Amino acid sequence: MADQTEKAFQKQKTVNLNRKVFTVKPKPLRHIKNVGLGFKTPREAIDGTYIDKKCPFTGNVSIRGRILTGVVQKMKMQRTIIIRRDYLHYVKKYNRFEKRHRNMAVHLSPCFRDVGHGDIVTIGECRPLSKTVRFNVLKVSKGPGTKKSFKKF
Repeated sequence: MADQTEKAFQKQKTVNLNRKVFTVKPKPLRHIKNVGLGFKTPREAIDGTYIDKKCPFTGNVSIRGRILTGVVQKMKMQRTIIIRRDYLHYVKKYNRFEKRHRNMAVHLSPCFRDVGHGDIVTIGECRPLSKTVRFNVLKVSKGPGTKKSFKKF
């Protein structure tokens, strides 16, 4: 059964909760999918009990368009993070490059548990999920200099 922390009953649209069980060992009722493009479905998405309709692995969102990378900046919102994308802009007059950056709001599915500041995330474009969110996290890799250590909170 899903984690019920919201006021509305949380369920996946594609799963019928009223089916009759005739087998000895019933498998859990969970809809998962492969997003393609060489990205693996996380184990937490397969085994977890969370419900997220905006998750690319268990929800109603398809990944199409651009695949980008960025560094995690802020994690103050629920299921949404801010990433920073650095790039170089060429100035023709001086024949040089200048550093620029762009912050983007990205949906972070609950299947990615241990994401922290400085982690490098790969994101994929999807339909607009809110006013500012148009991308979904597909893969998380630890940032440079991040050691696996005990964190109290």
